[in-house]
Amino acid sequence: MHVVLVVVGAVMVVPLIYAMVSGFKTTDELSRNPIGLPDSWVISNYTDILGSGAFWQLLGSSTLIAVGTTVIVVAASALAAFSFARFAFRGREVLFTLFTMGLMFPFAVAALPLFLLLRSMGLLDNPLGVILPQAAFGLPMTIIILRGFFRQIPGELEEAATLDGCTPFGFFWRVLLPMARPALGTVSVLAVVTSWNNFFLPLLVFTESTWWTIPIGVQQFQGQYSADTAKVFAYLVLAMVPALAFYSVAERQLVGGLTAGATKG
Repeated sequence: MHVVLVVVGAVMVVPLIYAMVSGFKTTDELSRNPIGLPDSWVISNYTDILGSGAFWQLLGSSTLIAVGTTVIVVAASALAAFSFARFAFRGREVLFTLFTMGLMFPFAVAALPLFLLLRSMGLLDNPLGVILPQAAFGLPMTIIILRGFFRQIPGELEEAATLDGCTPFGFFWRVLLPMARPALGTVSVLAVVTSWNNFFLPLLVFTESTWWTIPIGVQQFQGQYSADTAKVFAYLVLAMVPALAFYSVAERQLVGGLTAGATKG
């Protein structure tokens, strides 16, 4: 098991280290010495990008869209999952099945009708044109995760809250959500990472560079500096840093939330 873990870790880490080291070389040295350490560390490849306002604009756009998507998808999914988990009503399972069917619906199939819909609503070149569809496509998985967690909360706890004069929404807001923090953290991390890595939808919606996100910026930078391979490596590393930093901080929350429902009695 340890050998397998070491091999898998090496497969993931080695390309990152190679890209980071290559970003400190010149393109000429990279072609002559693609594997070894740089003869002289070219820090300007990184500092030039960090000193560019375009890079920070991309970073800000990606952050705004990721946060907006996460807030909407978590808020809507929490309310829907609460209804599916704690209320018995006619057609509940049929409606829940319709939501789960969204997992089998690829985004590429909806690209053309979605583009026409966003154009008719005037949401092209508007961050809401990316935030709202991302939130919609994130609902099925988020509802499934939260519903499973909410169903693990003992019914006696809800009965006690009702006897104390708590309304259903009051129980949801004051009791259920604080107890579901691990699950909420998990779905939030998933929503942020999915939004951050989304390339096709922002490319479809944004025709101007004002709201371009990091994945689009990487593509444009590669096209602009295709001859300067070392600088492209530096840009790729800097584009990965925010996502890697966020995941390293949120990893425990993600793993804990996914296993919380399974360990409840």
